[in-house]
Amino acid sequence: MNIETTATHLKKEILIRLVKAFFSEDFESGARLIPFDMRPKGSEVTFRCCIHKERAILKDRAIAGLGFLIEEDDERKSLRDYAREACERKKPLEIPLTVLSEACKGCPSNRVYVTDLCQGCVARPCVSTCKFSAISIVNGRSVIDNAKCKHCKMCIQSCPYHAIAKISVPCEDSCPVGAIFKNGKGAATIDFNKCIACGKCVSACPFGAIHEVSQIIDILTHIKKGHKTVAMIAPSIVGQFPGNVYQLKAAIKKCGFADVVEVAEGADVTTRNEAREFEERMSEKAPFMTTSCCAAYNNLVEKHMKEIKPYVSNTKTPLYYIAEKVKKQDPSAVTVFISPCVAKRTEATRDGNIDYVMNFEELGALFIGRNIEVMSEGEEKFAVESSKQGRKFGISSGVAQAVSALAKDVKPHYIDGLTKESIRELSQYAKSGSCPGCNLIEVMGCKGGCVGGNAVINRNKSATQTLSAFADGSGQIKE
Repeated sequence: MNIETTATHLKKEILIRLVKAFFSEDFESGARLIPFDMRPKGSEVTFRCCIHKERAILKDRAIAGLGFLIEEDDERKSLRDYAREACERKKPLEIPLTVLSEACKGCPSNRVYVTDLCQGCVARPCVSTCKFSAISIVNGRSVIDNAKCKHCKMCIQSCPYHAIAKISVPCEDSCPVGAIFKNGKGAATIDFNKCIACGKCVSACPFGAIHEVSQIIDILTHIKKGHKTVAMIAPSIVGQFPGNVYQLKAAIKKCGFADVVEVAEGADVTTRNEAREFEERMSEKAPFMTTSCCAAYNNLVEKHMKEIKPYVSNTKTPLYYIAEKVKKQDPSAVTVFISPCVAKRTEATRDGNIDYVMNFEELGALFIGRNIEVMSEGEEKFAVESSKQGRKFGISSGVAQAVSALAKDVKPHYIDGLTKESIRELSQYAKSGSCPGCNLIEVMGCKGGCVGGNAVINRNKSATQTLSAFADGSGQIKE
C-alpha cells in the first residue's frame, strides 16, 4: 500500500507535471524544466543537502516517469532527450522497477548487534537461546557473529536488559524472497532473477528510491495519435477515487480512452473455469489446489517454488480473459490495464493481448493533469455488468468465495499476503502434499488483497468497505 507521504507526493507531482508537459505545446522543453520548476533558484531545501542534489533526484524520478531505467542513465543526457525517446518508443521496457541511486539513503546492512546496555549477566539467556551458536562471550559481554546469525531475533526477546537490537533496512526486510541487496556503493540493487514484482519494496522505502518504470507516456502517445485505446480496470479500483465506478468510466473516457471495460467481467470467466477445474481435481483425489490470479504469486512459483506448481490452478487470470475478449473484438485496439500493483506489469510482458499497464497513482496524476474531477462526471454503464463475485476478486477471500459459489465442498484457506512466513507455509504444504482441513488455497500477494497493492491511493479498510458495498449490489454469478 502506497498511501501518500512526502516521497509519494514527489512522485505524484512529477507525474502530474509530465502529463501537463505532454499536452503542452512543447513536451520536451516542459519535461526538461521539471526539476528546475520544482526547485527554482533560492528555494528552500527540504529533503537533501542542497538544491543541486534535490534537482538530481527529481530528474531521476522524471526519468522513471518517462519509462526508463535509472541504472542505464547517462547523466549527460537531458530530460529533453528522454522525453523525445519516450514518444518514439515502440514497446515499453520489460523490467518493471528501477532504483533511484541518488535517492537511496544507502542504509547500513541488516544486522543484529549487542548494545552498550549489555550487563554481562551470569544467566546469559542470549547464548542459551541462540540455536545457531552465533553468540559468544568476549571480555564478559555478549558478541554476535553476523556470519552465523540468522536474524531470528530470539536473543532480542530473551535479553532481560533489552540490550540487543536489530538494524532494519525497510526494502530488504519487506522483500519476501531476498531479491534486494547492497551494491559496492551501498545502494539498493534488485536481482530480477529473484524478484517476483510484489511491490513491497516500493511501499516500504521511506525515501521513495524504488520506482515503477512508468508507461504513461507510451499510453498517452497512442491516445494523442488517435489510436483506439481501451482501458481495462481492475476490480480493486472501486473505492480508490471519489465518485462511483460509472463516473470513473466517464472520467477515464474523458482522458481520451475509446472505451472502459471491467476486468471483473474476466473474473467471472475465471470463476467458472476455476470452479470446474477444482471439482475435476477433487474427483481425481488431489489434496488441494491454489488459485492463480495473483501475478506476484505466479512469479513466486516460477522462480522459487517449483514444488507447488502441480497444485496451482491452470485457469487463466481475469486480466487474461478480458484482454483476450477486447483483442478478439478489435485486434488493432491498444489495451491498457489499470492496475493496483507492479506485478501485473510482468504478466503483461508475457501476454500479447495486454499492451500497457497504468497504475492507480498514474491514473490519479492523469486526472489532475487533465483537470478532470471524477465526481463531476455523469454515469456511464458497462456493456456487460459483472457479478457480485467477480467484483470482489480485489479483496482477500473474494476469489475463494467466488469459486465456492459454483463448486461443491470447497474448504478454503487464505494466504493473505506473501511474506517470508507465508511462503514457508506454502512450501510446507507442497512438500507434505497436504493442507490440513482445506482443499482450496487462495493466495493474495498483498495483505487484504489487491486493495493493498503498492500503487493504491486509498487505505485498505476504507477501500474494502466501498468495494464490498458496490459488489453486494450486483447480481450473482451464473454458471
